[in-house]
Amino acid sequence: MPECLVFRIPTRHPADVSGLVELIDSGKVKADEIVAVFGKTEGNGCVNDFSRPLAVMALETLLAARLGCTPHEIGTRVALVMSGGTEGGLSPHFLVVARRETDEGSVHKGPGSLAVGTAFTAPFRPEEIGRMAQVRATASAVRQAMEVAGITDPADVHFAQVKCPLLISERIADAEARGQTVVTHDTYASMGFSRGASALGIGLALGELTEDQLSDAVICRQSELFSGRASTSAGIELMRNEVIVLGNAPSWHGPLRIAHRVMRDGIDLDAIRGALGDLGLSAAGQLAPSQAERVVALLAKAEPSGNGLIRGRRHIMNDDSDINATRHARALVGGVAAAAIGRTDLFVSGGAEHQGPDGGGPVAIIADMRA
Repeated sequence: MPECLVFRIPTRHPADVSGLVELIDSGKVKADEIVAVFGKTEGNGCVNDFSRPLAVMALETLLAARLGCTPHEIGTRVALVMSGGTEGGLSPHFLVVARRETDEGSVHKGPGSLAVGTAFTAPFRPEEIGRMAQVRATASAVRQAMEVAGITDPADVHFAQVKCPLLISERIADAEARGQTVVTHDTYASMGFSRGASALGIGLALGELTEDQLSDAVICRQSELFSGRASTSAGIELMRNEVIVLGNAPSWHGPLRIAHRVMRDGIDLDAIRGALGDLGLSAAGQLAPSQAERVVALLAKAEPSGNGLIRGRRHIMNDDSDINATRHARALVGGVAAAAIGRTDLFVSGGAEHQGPDGGGPVAIIADMRA
């Protein structure tokens, strides 16, 4: 019977894998049990955020040395999702997700424990990024990840994370040299198209959307189409989609469980409290330190509303030419979430195209159910 393990490791810089070295050396997890790593790195989260590939390179090098293979082989078996940007008080860290096979019975009573599944699409051609080819490939990979996790009911999926590619000048030129067009020549905008197409693919796989609702024309144009469980992050370091599905399944055991809600805007504290309450963690204010320690991870999306308003009041996130709007949004949501949880090592990712309603986004919490 499988058990999902999640470890939160602080980092001093994007290439700092010393915490993971200590974790493996301690025997708490084996290198071959690791199936995914989420990372918050302190770059700008934009096209030229090289903190993400730096972190990936460091993780692949370490795991390859421990497993006796090449770094490239690590990239084919471990989903490495690096999200750049730790604006405000967000703290850089890794979330190491592992799968362990054991004969032990469940350590808590309830309708299943945390389950994880991963899958990968084939590499995309530049002309496929941000279009229906990416939507359909993502949906297929999400279904594969659910099968790996042993999750048969899409309602049991609480968070689906995708790391997806973006366009750069070289990739655009490659497509055009072959007589193909790309979704946009704006490399920063391509991040949104890739995130949006990937999110719609998640929604399609989970039954939140139907294929007849989708086309190239709706991607990043019809914000009313969204998934309440999708989280997607674009980066320069890959050309495929890497998928991590997190849910609860009766075939898994262990003390960890996940719950989610959808934030209607960046200050929707009640959504965070609702997810905490679903896991038996509730407080009128900030969680007490003992309860905060039971929160293994908080994963959330952040996006400035397109109309420039939060509950009728003007914000300037979309109008600031000095600081990108997604960076403002991460700081805002990170602050709200940190105030609720009482800690700042939270996975808050910017850019929520088709990930929750306009200006809002999904929030998922993994907690240890042992009181």
